[in-house]
Amino acid sequence: MFLVDSNVLIEAKNRYYAFDIAPGFWAWLDYAHASHIACSIEPVRDELFEREDELARWARSHADFFRPIDEVATSHFAPLTSWAQSRMYTAAALTEFLTNAADFFLVAYATAHKHTLVTHEQPRPEARKRVLIPDACRAMGVTYMNTFMMLRNTQARLDFQLPAAS
Repeated sequence: MFLVDSNVLIEAKNRYYAFDIAPGFWAWLDYAHASHIACSIEPVRDELFEREDELARWARSHADFFRPIDEVATSHFAPLTSWAQSRMYTAAALTEFLTNAADFFLVAYATAHKHTLVTHEQPRPEARKRVLIPDACRAMGVTYMNTFMMLRNTQARLDFQLPAAS
């Protein structure tokens, strides 16, 4: 199962898979969710709700796409916290990762459920000002990839449609 980060959905909406030009991406997400191929978590949904836009409306109408944080995921909070605290992150970076960001919950959930985390973040193990998802994934033994790798891995096809004749 693929676990989708908010940046995947936000970038899609803002750029290459905007609702008005690439409805096939959003239809694929519906299919992927119904087929137990992709999902996200409630903290990601909550991040999307911070905006009042088409993506927030999509998230509200797709509540079941976003899973709650369960006890299996919470059992991975301590090892993930220990890893983050053992690194040379700034106090602000640790506070953000451990208390304010969906990223922590994504990594814990992916670890617990053996999901592949889909994000646009790139690893930077030398980073100190922000805990990045790929670095946390590596530490926890979680596979991660970007949107395009997920689509290729699932053999998704987003078909082109000609506009209606005017």
